[in-house]
Amino acid sequence: MKTVARKLRLVLLLVLFFLATGTIPVRAQDPPQSPTEDKPKPAGSSFPLPPVTAGDQQDQNSGSNGNLTPDTNPLTGVQTPTLGSPEILHSYWVPGIQWSGSIQSNSYNQTANSSWVMNNYFIGNLSLLKVWSGSQLAINYSGGGFFSSDSSQGNGTYHQLAFSQTFQWNRWLVQFLDQFSYLPQSAFGFGGGTGLGLPGAGGSTGPTIPGMGNGYVPSQSIVSSNGSRYSDASTVQITYSTSPRGSITLSGTYALLNFVEAGNVDNNTTIATVGYNYTLTRADSIGAFYRFSAYHFNGQPEAFGDQSVNFAYSRKLTGRLALQLYGGPEFTSSRRTSLNPGSLTYGVNAGANLRYGFKKGGVSVGYIHGLSGGSGVLTGSSVDQVNSSATHNLGRIWTGQLNFGYAHNSPVTTIGQANNQSYNDWTAGGGVSRAAGRNATLAIAYNATINKAIQPGCVGSACSSSQTFHFITINFQWHTRPFVLP
Repeated sequence: MKTVARKLRLVLLLVLFFLATGTIPVRAQDPPQSPTEDKPKPAGSSFPLPPVTAGDQQDQNSGSNGNLTPDTNPLTGVQTPTLGSPEILHSYWVPGIQWSGSIQSNSYNQTANSSWVMNNYFIGNLSLLKVWSGSQLAINYSGGGFFSSDSSQGNGTYHQLAFSQTFQWNRWLVQFLDQFSYLPQSAFGFGGGTGLGLPGAGGSTGPTIPGMGNGYVPSQSIVSSNGSRYSDASTVQITYSTSPRGSITLSGTYALLNFVEAGNVDNNTTIATVGYNYTLTRADSIGAFYRFSAYHFNGQPEAFGDQSVNFAYSRKLTGRLALQLYGGPEFTSSRRTSLNPGSLTYGVNAGANLRYGFKKGGVSVGYIHGLSGGSGVLTGSSVDQVNSSATHNLGRIWTGQLNFGYAHNSPVTTIGQANNQSYNDWTAGGGVSRAAGRNATLAIAYNATINKAIQPGCVGSACSSSQTFHFITINFQWHTRPFVLP
């Protein structure tokens, strides 16, 4: 809980600082304007500031490719590729409010199906973008509380934060990134494709911040983990341009997934990477990177070290296509304990990210195969996970969306494991949203989540268990007009 308090104090201090500098309201539909000296380097420069665009938050308007700044994030960095970002012309901040009603078919805290429960979320939103000459700060934050009709869950708080601070000096690019959440249940499928699952003011008003890849954010893809949990991934990333075409990227990430309720496995991960990026053409890049990850589990003697050497390829067409592929050999070692003599296993680390935008919508697909912290259920797991979404404009004010996700988690080793089950989890759903006035959005979505546990080497119906959860989410968001920051 101390980690939660520190994160919230940081956000509050930043907000108070920028509010104290003075604000000027502007019309919400007008793109922010800023003095020429505060503009980022033009896209045609050899080493411009990275665009403040979405990783997981992108593609709500991916069919709109006018006046976009190309995505120049390094191929071997921690962020997923994007379609580009709107040109940054003004520093501004946007406050807002949000209500969400999530109707759930049964409680995660119960092993058998029960009656439907209702969670009401009352949330305050804040989006902030501040641009200086050579640096840029972006914050999306949502925080509040929820009231549940499920007595086993009770009432609680809700927080989500996405943070990005970037500095540029000649050939150097330094980035500080953070993704934090405090949620009452697994983030896998949470929010059903509505604004409940994303921080900030929402829509195209607030800045969208580069999302970190699934290999850096703690996995929560086993939805049977119980109760409230806080997840955080903090990264320092440095890129040095060695030539107009080449650059070296180094990053260090510390990530954790801790639970409030007992019965779950807390885990933390330290990740270090070093990579080389080379631009082949205006659209194509290649690279190679080495990554080391150390997984530890609170109160558990087990620990894992994971090393991989990966080759990567990227193709980016601003506003249209963002493709990233990577893969290579992986070596996983386990700590020697009284129950585990230690082991070294060989495998493959691989991932793919695809975003495609068209005139009235877009699609997004992500895949990862590798080691994870075990989602609070296993003491480390080998995971295969795919996430996908699609959006399409259904007229002038309506937008439709579909989403699908699948994850398979199996133990890294059964020696010393209290749980040697494998898990298959699915999430799928869809919904619609529409503008409710100039500064408001109303959305309704349905989402189903299925969790199946399988006992290896066992035959018969008693060897597996399955749970299905149905969610109906109604979400209403309202924000003010943007206020200009000097």
